[in-house]
Amino acid sequence: MLKSKTFVKKTRSGGIMKIVREHYLRDDIWCGSEVCTECKQEESVLQKNACIESNLCSFPHYLLPDTNVVLSQIDILEDPLIKNVIILQTVVQEVRHRSAPIYKRLKDILHDKEKRFYTFTNEHHRETYIEREQGESANDRNDRAIRVSTKWYSDHLKNTPTDEGLKVVLLTNDRGNKEKAEESGLLTYRCEEYVKSLIANPELVDRLALTNDDKNEITSSKVLFPEHLPLSRIQSGIKSGTFQQGTFRASRDNYLEATVFVHGEGDDSTEVLIQGLQNLNRAVHQDLVAVEILPLNQWVAPSSVVLGPSGAGSRKPTGRVVGIIKRNWRPFCGMLFLSQIKEATRHLFTPADRRIPRIRIETRQAATLAGQRIMVAIDGWPKHSRYPNGHFVRSLGSAGDKETETEVLLLEHDVPHQDFSQAVLSFLPKMPWNITEEDMAAREDLRNLTVCSVDPPGCTDIDDALHCRDLPNGNQEVGVHIADVSHFIRPGNAMDLEAANRGTTVYLTGRRIDMVPELLSSNLCSLRSSVERLAFSCIWEINDKAEIVKTRFTKSVINSKASLTYAEAQMRIDDANMNDDTTKSLRGLNRLAKILKKRRIEKGALTLSSPEVRFHIDSETHDPIDLQTKELKYVVRLLELWMHIPPCFGFSYDYFVVCRTCFVLTNVDKTKDISLFWSLIHRPPFPGDSSPLHPS
Repeated sequence: MLKSKTFVKKTRSGGIMKIVREHYLRDDIWCGSEVCTECKQEESVLQKNACIESNLCSFPHYLLPDTNVVLSQIDILEDPLIKNVIILQTVVQEVRHRSAPIYKRLKDILHDKEKRFYTFTNEHHRETYIEREQGESANDRNDRAIRVSTKWYSDHLKNTPTDEGLKVVLLTNDRGNKEKAEESGLLTYRCEEYVKSLIANPELVDRLALTNDDKNEITSSKVLFPEHLPLSRIQSGIKSGTFQQGTFRASRDNYLEATVFVHGEGDDSTEVLIQGLQNLNRAVHQDLVAVEILPLNQWVAPSSVVLGPSGAGSRKPTGRVVGIIKRNWRPFCGMLFLSQIKEATRHLFTPADRRIPRIRIETRQAATLAGQRIMVAIDGWPKHSRYPNGHFVRSLGSAGDKETETEVLLLEHDVPHQDFSQAVLSFLPKMPWNITEEDMAAREDLRNLTVCSVDPPGCTDIDDALHCRDLPNGNQEVGVHIADVSHFIRPGNAMDLEAANRGTTVYLTGRRIDMVPELLSSNLCSLRSSVERLAFSCIWEINDKAEIVKTRFTKSVINSKASLTYAEAQMRIDDANMNDDTTKSLRGLNRLAKILKKRRIEKGALTLSSPEVRFHIDSETHDPIDLQTKELKYVVRLLELWMHIPPCFGFSYDYFVVCRTCFVLTNVDKTKDISLFWSLIHRPPFPGDSSPLHPS
C-alpha cells in the first residue's frame, strides 16, 4: 500500500518547487512473539512465558514504553530483570533525535539477544500507521501512534489460538497520554508505579530517575537560581550578539568559578570568566551554554590571581550563564555520604571528578552503599535546589579495591573497555589460520630476508619490524615492515567500527585493553619470530651517505628471524663477537641512523623526550610495588628514526606523505603516527618543495 503527499515550497531564488513524498505501508511486518501463528516470522524475539513477578501484573505480559520513559528510565531498561519489551519505530526515531547517548544505549539493548527487546516498525505497518491531524503537534501525534500500536498488539495477541493470557502493558509518565490510553481500554501504568510493584528486585526502585512531581517534592520554595531562558530566545540572542555560545568548564579548585570557552571565527576565541553561584546558574562541566558578558566595570580576575595596586591588567571578560543549549550529563563515579538524619532516604553523592557538583539522590540501601564506589546519573537541577537531583545507577565495588579503582579510572576517562561483542568476534578468521596460495600470489615473498623486531620486554603486539642488508652494488637495502591489519578488518564492518570507537590500545599497570580482539593484536597481526605473517613493506635502497636511491612499497609475506628486547638489541650491536645476520642487520641500521641523526641536528632539529617509567608488579597479588625510570638505550633512538623519517633528512615531501599514509592505513594502532601524519599534511611546505601537494 502506498501513501503519498504532495506539496509545494518556495526556493531561495524565488521559484516554486513541487515535492512528492511517498510512504510505503505493508501488512506482513512481524509482531515478534512466540505465541503468534499469524505472522510468518523467521525468528521470534518475545517469549511465550513472559513472566515478571509483579504485584500489579500477575499474568504474562510484554512491556511497551513510550519515548519519555526510554529517555528518562534507560537505567531501568538496561537491568537484566527487564525483558520482553516492544520498542516502537516511533520511539526509536524520537530518541535518536533527542539524545544521541541514550540512542546508543538503546541500540546496545536491542542488539543483546538475552534482553528480548523487539523493534516493531509501526510507521510502515498498514494497521498502525497514522497521519498527523490538522492542528495536532508532532508530540501529540507520536503519543497517539504509540497508543494505536499498543491497541493493535493487544488485539493481535488476543486472536492467537493459544491460551497464554498474554497482555501488553503501556508504560508512560505522561498524565494526559495515560488518561487517553485508559479511555481506550489499554492496560497502562506509570513507570515508577510498575517498578515499585516488582517483587524480584526491590533495589531497582533506587535506579528510577526522578519525575517532575518528585523533583517538586524535594525542593524548597526559595528561588536560588535565575530562570534559564528558552532556547528560541537564546538563539535570537546569539544571532544578534547579545549572548555568546561556548563550552562550560568548571574549576577543579574553586566550585564557585568556571570559564566558558567561546569559539570565534578562525583561531579567534575568548574565555569568559564566571564567578558566583547565581552566575554559574546550574551549569555542569562540559555543558554547552549561553553566556551574557557583564559590563566592563564588573569584570574580575580569576581567584588564583593576586591583583596588583590597579588590578586592571589581570581582569578578564566576565559573564553569567543565561541558558543551557545542550546538557552533557553522563553517569558519574564517586561515593555516597550518608545523611545525619536517622532513617533518611535522601543523601548526597560526591563525584570523583571535583568539577562536578554534589548530587542529591534517594536510596533505601544507603547503609550497603556506604564505603563503596557507585555510579549516579543526574535527572535535573530545579531553580529551587542547591544541588542537582539524580538517581543511583549501580555499584562498582569497595573503595580502595584495585579492580574497583581501575573501573572508576576507565569510566571517568571514557575509555571503552567492555568485552568485544559477538558481532565483532564473528568477523575473526577461523582457526587454524594459514596464508593461502591466493594471498601469496598477490604479495611479494620476503620470507628470506633477515627481518627482526625490537620492542619492550613482554610485548606481544609486535606491529613493526626492520631489516637491513648489503646489495651487490655497494648500497644497502633497508625495509620497514608493518603488520597488515587491513587484511583482517574490512571497512565498515562491526570490528572496524569498534576499533574506530576505541581508537587505541590502552595500557594499565597490570592490564591491557586491546583496540582489536587479542587473536589479531597478539597473534595474527603480531610480527612474532619464526612464523609467517602478512605485512605492508616500505623498502629503500640507500647509499653510504644515507641518501635514498630507490623506494618501493609492497604488500608482503615475512618471517621474522628474531623478536628482541631493547636490551638484547643493544647487546648485539655492542658485542664484537656476535656476527650473525640479525646482528649485522642491526649494525647496518645503527650506522645509517647515526648519519641521519647528525644531519637532523645540523639542520636545527630539537630532541624532545620525557622519561618513561615501568611498574614492578608483585607476582602473587599483581599489585604495583615499585616504580622505575626506563633506561633510554640508543637502539630506541634508532627505531624512532626509522619509524618516523622526516623530510628534513633529504627525503622528498611526497615520499614522506605516501610512506606515512601506508603506515597509518595499515597500522591504525599507532596513534602517534596518525597525529604526526595529519600535522605534516597541514604544515607549510619546506623550502624547495615542489610537489602536487605543495607546488613551488
